[in-house]
Amino acid sequence: MTMDSERESLLNAWKVETKPRSPVGGDDGADDYDESIHLSGCGCAAVGMAVSAFVNTTLRRMLSRWMPPFSRHRDSPFSGTATALSVDYPIRPVPFTAVRLHDGFWAPRITTNRTATIPFAFRQCMESDRIRNFEAAAAALRGTPWTDYKYTIYPFDDTDLYKVIEGSSFSLSVQRDAKLESIVDEMIEKIAAAQEPDGYIYTARTFNPSSPHKWAGPDRWFFERSNSHELYCFGHLFEAAAAHYQATKKRSLLNIAMRAVDLLDKTFGPSKRSIYPGHQIVEMGLIRLFRITGDERCLRLARFFLDSRVPDGFPGAGEYNQSHQPVTLQSSAVGHAVRAAYMYAGMADVAALTGNPLYTAAIDRIWKDVVSTKLYVTGGIGARHELESFGDAYELPNDTAYNETCASIANVFWNHRLFLLHGQAQYADVMECTLYNALLAGVSLDGLGFFYPNPLESFGGYARSPWFGCACCPGNMTRFLASVSGYQYAVRDSTIFVNLYASGTATIQLDDDDGTNVVIQQETQYPWDGTVLLTVSGLPRDHVEFELCLRFPRWGLRDLDKVPAFPGGLYSFTQSLNGDVAQGEWPTATVLVDGVPQYRDASSAFDGYLSLRWRWVNGTQVALSIPMPIWRIISSPQVVRNAGRVALQRGPLVYCVESVDNAGIDVHTAVVPRAASIEARWEPELLGGVMTLRVPIENEDAPPQCERDSAYGDGGVDSSRAGGVIVAIPYYAWGNRGDSHMNVWLRDGGE
Repeated sequence: MTMDSERESLLNAWKVETKPRSPVGGDDGADDYDESIHLSGCGCAAVGMAVSAFVNTTLRRMLSRWMPPFSRHRDSPFSGTATALSVDYPIRPVPFTAVRLHDGFWAPRITTNRTATIPFAFRQCMESDRIRNFEAAAAALRGTPWTDYKYTIYPFDDTDLYKVIEGSSFSLSVQRDAKLESIVDEMIEKIAAAQEPDGYIYTARTFNPSSPHKWAGPDRWFFERSNSHELYCFGHLFEAAAAHYQATKKRSLLNIAMRAVDLLDKTFGPSKRSIYPGHQIVEMGLIRLFRITGDERCLRLARFFLDSRVPDGFPGAGEYNQSHQPVTLQSSAVGHAVRAAYMYAGMADVAALTGNPLYTAAIDRIWKDVVSTKLYVTGGIGARHELESFGDAYELPNDTAYNETCASIANVFWNHRLFLLHGQAQYADVMECTLYNALLAGVSLDGLGFFYPNPLESFGGYARSPWFGCACCPGNMTRFLASVSGYQYAVRDSTIFVNLYASGTATIQLDDDDGTNVVIQQETQYPWDGTVLLTVSGLPRDHVEFELCLRFPRWGLRDLDKVPAFPGGLYSFTQSLNGDVAQGEWPTATVLVDGVPQYRDASSAFDGYLSLRWRWVNGTQVALSIPMPIWRIISSPQVVRNAGRVALQRGPLVYCVESVDNAGIDVHTAVVPRAASIEARWEPELLGGVMTLRVPIENEDAPPQCERDSAYGDGGVDSSRAGGVIVAIPYYAWGNRGDSHMNVWLRDGGE
């Protein structure tokens, strides 16, 4: 088969039949996107380039203090891996491979990801020549270089293929697919052919070592601290290799990854070369390999790269890539948001596996800074387009918000790990908020269109795109959605935590003396309804004693004066606006075990979890009822862009208003009276089935001047209508019906 015929064969294998962007039809304008505005993506913003320098002798002494080796390993189900450790997270996540969802919300999205998004992403990798980069590198290694080959835009384009392979592997773990597995095998062969004999794998250099990509530098690792992204590519390779081995038990990609680890171990470490990754993720990838293989070099390298991140005089170093201070001394979130959150997640991993309290203390301080001053109400992070970075404290603009999709994914990674460290519901609260809002907004309902930034207000001219020049977000979404059920349950000793609610069946192994298996079946219409029924089965004995901890979300609370409505106090629920709740008749929050009430009112006694320690028998049922009032949310007065504005939330979902639903109403100037009684209405034919809010409004003529400096232009809508009803939809669903205006923070009607 010729190269061209092979290419055409692959394109046909990945062909995805496109369809209207939403169940209600319409064109989102994605085919006309301007790629140039998306070229400063994850790791794309350039920083200064200069000659690499080694750190001084003092730093070398500091880095030579290695942790003691681990003494024992045993088989374990931790995240589906083969290795457990004598030191680790005190709480163990139940792997997504042990959870089968059949709900009406997440299960269809997982299917769409497998059948539409992943094939589409493979095809895009082919059509954008990302796969040809590997072929060009392989040709050079064979001694037949493509002398006229023009490399793709960015030196980290390898990672897009790695991420899609990771997402494919996660999908294969849940549902076998011979065609998909064959495609993955073929891609791995191309990757293997592009690896240099000593383990180095970075096509931006290998395809033409004498004239590599301009960001790569003249020698290996020359610009690693700034632009080359070599270790970033290695990190995503490691993540993909771990997932592929878990899914298939094939060592093909894992062997490639471990040869790369051999090279890193020979190159970096005490008494060797010292460097920090310009774009973090290799730390997380190394830990994934460590869990798979038990190879302690991976853990040592992960810690070494973290501890090497100190001010060293290298041009371009500083807050942008979190190298302004040693990581254990940092207290606030600064710089590129994706890099930062990946680093914080990696620090949590190393903290858990080494028992080093300095890492834990640092990420705890940084988390407090984020939730208190830098977190959007949707759970997004990274306010500034400039350098894709965190802003200053309380700098949270709406129409110019960046909130990169990758940053939301990284925020979920980080908060999940903090929960595993501390076992506190506040981390799961932030995780859920980000998951249902900022993160999920990043992909269209049909799985074929994506947002890179996720603003909270749009004046039009901003639409989803099928792909980007810097395409980190689509690939990241494929790997996340395929494994989303892995965030639902966790175990500590004989305690099972239920953090997320979705219909499905989980097989959970307790960490008791017998390794008892428990099957929990969950039935619910969450996030549209707060009623959850859990049934216990699969017990090997007449009865098994364990504790079941059900997370009770903050938005279901009655006494919000006793518990902050949002971790950190940046946002507050001030008033419930729907029906009977607005008149003071709060729905009762209940927990029943086989019909017997366990709490008088679950919503008035809150410490994050409702604990049920029980002697369980097969067939025991737990019925949880969580009220879903419609809340008026206000910001801290220090968020000046939200002064005089309110947002609306029902359940875990933050709402927005979109012009396509509200002809003749200016969504930027609509005013919500405080006495408004809002109706929640289920609309099964709209946007795949959503609960809309019908909001009585007043309307003012003039838009707020502080928000008219939009990067997206002025949309020319009629603001003359006084009063009426405006329709709000879940924020995640906006942008699925073509170009439109959108707004999350509505004007507050005052007293």
